[in-house]
Amino acid sequence: MKEEKIEKEKKKGKVVEEEKEDVSKIKIGGETSSEEDEESSDEGNSEKGESKEKKEKEKKKAEAVVNIYTSFNNTIVHVTDMSGKTLAKVTGGMVTKHGRLKANPTIAMFIAKRIAENLHEIGIGSLYFRIRAKTRNPAPGPGANAIIKSLSREGFKVLNILDTTRFPRGGPKIKGGRRGRRP
Repeated sequence: MKEEKIEKEKKKGKVVEEEKEDVSKIKIGGETSSEEDEESSDEGNSEKGESKEKKEKEKKKAEAVVNIYTSFNNTIVHVTDMSGKTLAKVTGGMVTKHGRLKANPTIAMFIAKRIAENLHEIGIGSLYFRIRAKTRNPAPGPGANAIIKSLSREGFKVLNILDTTRFPRGGPKIKGGRRGRRP
């Protein structure tokens, strides 16, 4: 009895496998062509393989920290990896020879362009921004916003923007005397 059941199941299994093959050969129009199906399945697999590769490349894109120091006289951009190792450093003086233009937003855009070239070579995709102004200043210099905007246009993903400007907590007396600095 058991042997008969096993043989019936085997026959059913064979029938089921044959039905699967027949169904895979049938196209929507009712025509059967196994060669075209094999080619289309190969193309589908290659597209899936390409999408997997793209996802892996996106995952491999590293993160970095962009430290921007902007005063009203200069702009300094220092890019580090997450551990603090320097990847790139560009200042206003490296881009222009005119001292009065080092803090200009236009020069900041050129700084960002140079930084972007370096980071694309390394394979950085996402950035954390740390903006710092001169101590006690209420706002950063004119180049900070231009740098962030330019780098985001270059295709980098902005993860976080943080203001790390230092401010005194009571410390020594401010320069300028009792009545302050007068024009």
